[in-house]
Amino acid sequence: MDKRTFIKNISLLGVVPAFGNIDKWIAKYEDRLPGELASDETFWEGIRKGYRLKPDYINLENGYYCFLPQETLENFINHVREVNFQGSYYMRTRRFDDKRAMAEKLAALAGCSKEELVITRNTTESLDTIIGGIHWQSGDEAVMAEQDYGAMLDMFKLVTKRYGVINKIVSVPNHPATDEEIVDLYANAITPRTKLLMACHIINITGHILPVKKICDMAHSKGVKVLVDGAHAFGHFKFSVPDLHCDYYGTSLHKWLSVPLGAGFLYVKKENIADIWPLLGPGADMKADDIYRLNHTGTPPVHTDLAITNSIDYYLKIGAERKEERLRYLQHYWSDKVRNMPNIVLNTPAEKERSCGIANVGIKDMKPADLAETLMKKYKIYTVAIDYANVHGCRITPNIYTTPKELDLFVQALTELSGN
Repeated sequence: MDKRTFIKNISLLGVVPAFGNIDKWIAKYEDRLPGELASDETFWEGIRKGYRLKPDYINLENGYYCFLPQETLENFINHVREVNFQGSYYMRTRRFDDKRAMAEKLAALAGCSKEELVITRNTTESLDTIIGGIHWQSGDEAVMAEQDYGAMLDMFKLVTKRYGVINKIVSVPNHPATDEEIVDLYANAITPRTKLLMACHIINITGHILPVKKICDMAHSKGVKVLVDGAHAFGHFKFSVPDLHCDYYGTSLHKWLSVPLGAGFLYVKKENIADIWPLLGPGADMKADDIYRLNHTGTPPVHTDLAITNSIDYYLKIGAERKEERLRYLQHYWSDKVRNMPNIVLNTPAEKERSCGIANVGIKDMKPADLAETLMKKYKIYTVAIDYANVHGCRITPNIYTTPKELDLFVQALTELSGN
């Protein structure tokens, strides 16, 4: 069986549910440009019908977990049934080939070689594999930002205790004047002892997209390798991982690609694979430059891995450009309305190239936790409070099914709570 047929058969393990044919719906709009379609509510209402939405509140916290559209969910359930039906036979005969097929399909979407990407359980596992797998020596230095995700900062603290690594922590401004301001911030923290620099592709608490390629090129000019946290980037806006010039990249697929919980990926540039010490013991006969040497984690949730192909298929149906334009449109739909209001604090850059669907907003003299609680209890709007690393507000993460009418209610709530 050839590779194309093999992957197609995996997709067919699930059956498209009876709620509608998304392919026919999207086909009606094929002649429309993504930017033009971003504000066409008729089109997106059709997409919204493919989701089962809880009516109790408006969900503006899709960043933690972008739950599945019904088409993907039904396919996932069928994968669970099929794996349960086949049991050990499947696990011993097909799961390895299937997982590699999923990884290959992810690699194609990421724009990298299949020899440079493996499926993990999430971003934390991906990045911690690199942070813990570097051959550290006492006095080595690592550079990172206080706005980085806590689990990664905790891992750097762990290697400090174990190896004597010195962590140099910078603070990324919420509103930089130029890319060079950010690049210089990292550059000034690098010394001859720096071995690794970690940077977010998009900062999870603010939605700030960093100039990663420029950061990587600067770091490489100083002999420093770069690890990129892409937890909120992949499936959110379009890019190619190799174009970032990074050495390592990790992401979670349960966020913006809407894969079931339990899947992420790790990219390691081919020339760097042999330099990383595995998290768990690999097979004794594996070559040093085989990325699967870094991917032994025991028995995985194989039904989740199988659903990756369904999530990718759905993402490609929607269209990467369409999704990016829609998410950016929704973010600016509400943020542009409140950005200049008295007592409103936007913790996300105004420039469209510096953000996409995620933004963070606060109200002066109101604690983020109180804002989140009030939004939920009074206005039935669910968000998450952020109150650290120079970011004080609520993270707002709509998804493609979110409507402007729902965001109008959010804007109204902010207007009232800020005294405007």
